[in-house]
Amino acid sequence: MSISNSIRAQIPPIHPEGYPFIGGFALVSLILFWIWTPLGWIGTVLTIWCALFFRDPIRVTPQRDGLVVAPADGRISMISQALPPAELGLGDRPLLRISIFMSVFNVHVNRSPVTGRIERIAYRPGVFINAELDKASEDNERNSLAISTPHGRVGVVQIAGLIARRIVSFVREGQNVGTGERFGLIRFGSRVDVYLPEGSVALVSEGQTSLAGETILADFRQSDPGLTFRSI
Repeated sequence: MSISNSIRAQIPPIHPEGYPFIGGFALVSLILFWIWTPLGWIGTVLTIWCALFFRDPIRVTPQRDGLVVAPADGRISMISQALPPAELGLGDRPLLRISIFMSVFNVHVNRSPVTGRIERIAYRPGVFINAELDKASEDNERNSLAISTPHGRVGVVQIAGLIARRIVSFVREGQNVGTGERFGLIRFGSRVDVYLPEGSVALVSEGQTSLAGETILADFRQSDPGLTFRSI
């Protein structure tokens, strides 16, 4: 392998959603160079950061019925029993909720935590407070998915944060998704909540770092060890 190919292999691909933003940052950087060179270098650094924000690396996802994987990169900020958003129709009883907070330095492409059929997608506008706060689940802009699986219905909620201003969805109601497949992204800092059926047990802990499509959050069939993996 040539040196150029080796370097290229180390650079993660960029999601197409990021191209307009990266182009905008690059254009501003050129203007800043014309105004004053030091400002241009600041713009260049910000352009590189923008490109890194929209990176979309390949992930090796464990494949087996019953597995629940992380939908987002970031820090597991909360594990609790909480009422799911009413618009998902998951009932009026508290369910196990695992919350993952994404900083502006994390990968922001979100992946399906389970294999199943998307029964419902519900978007709700809202405010933009710190996504780490518990009240963000109720007050912030959010996009919620209910995914039907043989083990019960799983809720996935994308929550916009203090800086985030746009939730992007790649899927539609009635669509089948596989574990680890991309279903959306949130721009510039946010949170994703996963609501699991009654009786589910978390296999992660608060403060742990998760990788979307790779970290196993729960296992509906903990007695079955047969796992396979695929790159997505």
